[in-house]
Amino acid sequence: MPVTYYHLVFTLPSEINGWMSCYPEVIYRLLFESVWHTLCQFGQDKKRLNGQLGMLSVLHTWGQTLARHVHLHCLMPGGALGNDGNWHPAKSTYLFPVKALSRHYRGNFVSRLREAKQQGLIDKIPNEAFNQTLNQLMGKPWVVYSKPATYGHDKLIDYLGRYTRRIALTPNRLIGLNGNQVTLKYRDYRDGKNKVMNLSSEELLRRYALHILPKGFMRVRYHGFLANAVRAEKLHEIRQALRL
Repeated sequence: MPVTYYHLVFTLPSEINGWMSCYPEVIYRLLFESVWHTLCQFGQDKKRLNGQLGMLSVLHTWGQTLARHVHLHCLMPGGALGNDGNWHPAKSTYLFPVKALSRHYRGNFVSRLREAKQQGLIDKIPNEAFNQTLNQLMGKPWVVYSKPATYGHDKLIDYLGRYTRRIALTPNRLIGLNGNQVTLKYRDYRDGKNKVMNLSSEELLRRYALHILPKGFMRVRYHGFLANAVRAEKLHEIRQALRL
């Protein structure tokens, strides 16, 4: 039985970009936790897959212009390992309803932010400004993408792999230097066109530094039946269930 793989992306709203300069480790950690909790809730739902999911997740913090654009890429096999030892395949082309994922993800992440604030982990933001921002975020949809990797999960892994050990900018995007001005190319995903922008060297370095992760923070993580501690055992069970 072939297994379809899915590519999901969970994006953080730009309204909290400023908080990440002070609390990157807290917010990035909450992003991983909230996304996995959201997907687990959907995967364990008896009306959906009724089982344990597996996931590879990769943190990206940048957009094409090197501005802060924090999002989590997820690669997931399209199904779950049930408690009965059977493989429960995905029932739709989008794995889970995107709007429902967005609402659950939003509520869970905001709840975790409030808890972190109460624990003193986010202590430099005034309470009034903090609550006002969260109330605004609860009133808008959060961006979630979910599509089957019809082009092949191996190509998606290659794409994600390019960003696991380097940050934001590759040498081939730098096309000119004139005094203090650096010229680089980027892709504008709003219209799909390749464009050129000029930045001062100081601004380029400032944007680049936005994406340096806290020391020891893991950008790539494995979850569920793909977690390191259980992967070999669980994959053996799944292969047996799929008769591979």
